[in-house]
Amino acid sequence: MSRAWPACNVRLVAQGEGGQAKGERKPPHPFVWTVLYLPFGALSGFVTVALTFLATKHGLSISEGALLNGANMGTQWLKWLWAPIVDVTLTPRRWYVLSTAASALGVLGMSMVPLGPDTLGLLLAIIAAASLINSAVGMAVEALIAAATPPDQVGRVSAWFQAGNLGGAGLGGALGLFLVTHLPSPWMGGAIMAVLFMLCCFALVFTPKHVAVHDHAKSSDAVKAVVRDLKMMLKTKGGLLSAVLCVLPVGTGAAQTVLTQAEVAGYWGAGAREVELLQGLTAGVVTAIGCFAGGWLCQRLAPRTAYACVGIGLALVAIGMAICPATVAMYVVWNMTYAFGVGLSYAAFTAVVLSAMGEGSGATKYNVYASLANFPIWWLGLLLGFAAQHWGARRMLLTEAALGVVGVGVFAATSVRVARSKLADAQT
Repeated sequence: MSRAWPACNVRLVAQGEGGQAKGERKPPHPFVWTVLYLPFGALSGFVTVALTFLATKHGLSISEGALLNGANMGTQWLKWLWAPIVDVTLTPRRWYVLSTAASALGVLGMSMVPLGPDTLGLLLAIIAAASLINSAVGMAVEALIAAATPPDQVGRVSAWFQAGNLGGAGLGGALGLFLVTHLPSPWMGGAIMAVLFMLCCFALVFTPKHVAVHDHAKSSDAVKAVVRDLKMMLKTKGGLLSAVLCVLPVGTGAAQTVLTQAEVAGYWGAGAREVELLQGLTAGVVTAIGCFAGGWLCQRLAPRTAYACVGIGLALVAIGMAICPATVAMYVVWNMTYAFGVGLSYAAFTAVVLSAMGEGSGATKYNVYASLANFPIWWLGLLLGFAAQHWGARRMLLTEAALGVVGVGVFAATSVRVARSKLADAQT
């Protein structure tokens, strides 16, 4: 599948003094994307690991604990609605600084609210607002990546990019849980997390200071240009199939947040120490390794094929964890295997999107796909929380596995139909 970017150096239009355009510049090392994406992943990790683990310890049920992640993900599958704002206003760099600062305040706000049934509504509102703001962090980075990634580097960039997302989630979860449980007051942990968020802004100096793609005199013209780019993308076989794959419950990793809850982890005899390490720091490292393996895989297989295969693999992992003895050792082994599979899946997802996007409107295009992909993570996470509470942890895992296999089957059938259509293979 061809893309409109040059094969080697990428021409990045930047503003120097007096608004003069600079010449060509090699894209930054992908590690820059890892650092910049850390706040996006870390905020999610703070919610899904730190707050979720503490939920059942502070009088919340498993289903109520699942609502924390539901509030976090609720805005993530709607973010396509405001993604065009990043493409037509300010610059990605400015958006990154503003949204990272607001996200830092959001983490601080979460840590200041006492966790319990009486404050659940307030905490859910703060999480939802912080998640909405935090989505702009991802959009800013995605817009920069879309402008700076050559087609032969899609797999490599996807690996480093998702290492920041999932590694950040692990780091934010482990560090957040440690800080809020060991410091005299939880707000101190939130303050430390906020400072770390802002430090990531220094990585912006290595990114291209490019001008927004849609530099129109009227904002309405800019929005029309974004919509035109989006329609062109979805009117290709690659664009349509990628959208279908994203909306299916394939490779979501949704069980990970449910396995974090104290009552669910206790089924295997795991406690705070195991959750802090396995769902936090260690999982972040293992998931990051999975991201690099996923990037390597997508350099050798078609990204959509790789994504579907990883989805089947994650279903097999869930089945394995469900049928093995419920011991701490099995909790450790299967959680690490699951974390590795999630890394594979997320890297493959990014490769799927970057391969389908084409040129222009990077924030909008990426977040249309991200929103589609976040929708099954959102509803499946809530469903699995219900399943764990009413049917038990084993049946919860089997439920996720069954839906994953069905999703891959639907995608395979759709691929056959789309391949016979008259749509163009890719944007020209």
